[in-house]
Amino acid sequence: MKHTSLREECCEANIALPRSGLVDLTFGNVSVFDPAAGLFAIKPSGVPYDALKPADIVLVDLEGKVVAGDLKPSSDTPTHRRLFRAFGDKGVRSIVHTHSRCAVAFAQAARELPCLGTTHADHFHGGVPVTRPMTPGEIQGDYEWATGGVIVECFAQTDPLSIPAVLVRGHGPFAWNVSAVKALESAQALEICADMALKTLALDPAAAPLDACLLDKHFLRKHGATAYYGQ
Repeated sequence: MKHTSLREECCEANIALPRSGLVDLTFGNVSVFDPAAGLFAIKPSGVPYDALKPADIVLVDLEGKVVAGDLKPSSDTPTHRRLFRAFGDKGVRSIVHTHSRCAVAFAQAARELPCLGTTHADHFHGGVPVTRPMTPGEIQGDYEWATGGVIVECFAQTDPLSIPAVLVRGHGPFAWNVSAVKALESAQALEICADMALKTLALDPAAAPLDACLLDKHFLRKHGATAYYGQ
């Protein structure tokens, strides 16, 4: 089987999705990128997570050609491909898409997820952005590819690993990181922070964002050259 380890990493992460509580039914997928080979592994469309095997995982190159696998890849494959083309050289190796409920609430409200506390700051160096509205031409054309395009627009001036998630307006979250395990962690952190933010804003709709100095302290103690958190 071609690229066995890539398929295994992708399969394990997709099986972990329902255990994480981030997905309902089959509303989610994980992809894993191999930059040296120029291709990525992704969940096949509509296959139940508990039925997945590494051999079911589909391999796709950055031009969109299926290079291995007998099943159709996820319908979100063009979005993943667009993101790997833009973010792959910045260290992004895995993408997680879910319809996790609290993050979706912010996406449906077309609201950025604000950084209101240090839990958020431990994972995201600022608010998690929401994409602009898609045009009728984008929606009626190559919709999934255009979805990736509006995400890339959001990060034109931002390192995607400093804020490893986005809210697609009216749709839901995409998260990413340097491995499938880390990307799943980003997706979980996003949902946790969205849940906390919803509750905070219910108590105080005018709650202010976290002070910039405290935001920097919490993010940079865990990420980057000066990080000192953990072993």
